[in-house]
Amino acid sequence: MTVLTRWDPFREFTTLQNRMNRLFQDPFVQGRDETLSTSSFAPAVDVYEDEHKITLKVEVPGIDEKDIDIRVENNVLTVTGERKFEKEEKEQNYRRVERHYGSFTRSFSLPNTVDPENITADYDRGVLKIQLAKKAEAKPKQIKVNVGSSKTLEGKGAGIAA
Repeated sequence: MTVLTRWDPFREFTTLQNRMNRLFQDPFVQGRDETLSTSSFAPAVDVYEDEHKITLKVEVPGIDEKDIDIRVENNVLTVTGERKFEKEEKEQNYRRVERHYGSFTRSFSLPNTVDPENITADYDRGVLKIQLAKKAEAKPKQIKVNVGSSKTLEGKGAGIAA
């Protein structure tokens, strides 16, 4: 099974910087809603492949499909979106907020076997399913081996004389 993963070494630094900024930030200076909405996140992605297509399943619960953008450029699939903080909450005395809000970007390098003109995306119950069809020449072809009857050379003088 082939797994497509694009490693971004700066993502860890950005996460560390965001955590350090939040540590030293005074929560009483800014509104609580604004501090919560500035954090970024990267949704979890499952990638699997069969002989006809590569499928990505991106977990994006709570995000409207109109807030998700999928692009293919220079053999790179990029999924961007934004989860907005609901300001309609009546209760604003949050004790703990663990859900992440803000925008995200996930990028995946596509192999040359993917047909960029034949990509589909479906969104159902918080899971974005992207199917990348493979080019026809990239699909495995099974070649049938014909087994013929081998003719014996009996009686044709093919024996070895002693």
